[in-house]
Amino acid sequence: MSTPDPQQLVPTAGQTIGPFYGFALPYERGHELVPPGTPGAVRLHGTVLDGAGVPVPDAMLEIRQADPSGNVPAVEGSLRRDGTVFTGWGRCAVDPGGRYSFTTVEPGATDQGSAPFFAVTVFARGLLNRLFTRAYLPGSERLGDDRLLAGLGEDRRQTLVATREDDGSLRFDIHLQGEGETVFLAFPRHSR
Repeated sequence: MSTPDPQQLVPTAGQTIGPFYGFALPYERGHELVPPGTPGAVRLHGTVLDGAGVPVPDAMLEIRQADPSGNVPAVEGSLRRDGTVFTGWGRCAVDPGGRYSFTTVEPGATDQGSAPFFAVTVFARGLLNRLFTRAYLPGSERLGDDRLLAGLGEDRRQTLVATREDDGSLRFDIHLQGEGETVFLAFPRHSR
């Protein structure tokens, strides 16, 4: 068997998490944790930006959250949306402008001394591993008491708090690096 000529080899994909995750992982209504028009529904939306402030056109986000009472659902079948069972989990690919949008409900605080938040996971080109962050609800009286937020300087803390828009929706832009970089979290089992 002969050794292939290096100039004849086809290069492998440059994306570190696929180039195919955008085709295989998003699913129908994955961005709808509740159907639009559900009483109490809110839109969580924003843009994923790179270090130069340019929208990232091929990112994918997942959110996990508590229900309005602060209970984290443990429901099987999160990939199926029947419009009646709240699973607390969703997945959304960004559009070509780097924008994403979830239809969900506002989460409640999961324990005493914590503020309500959405757990957000970011997948994107150039990332060897996914990134973890949080989107806290604005205006919560518990923001000052939350242990994570209390351990950050004011400028860094603000990267984790969503903004309430005039239409009642929640805007949470994600800056992957550079000025205003979103605070990302490290978890021991996910460090490799």
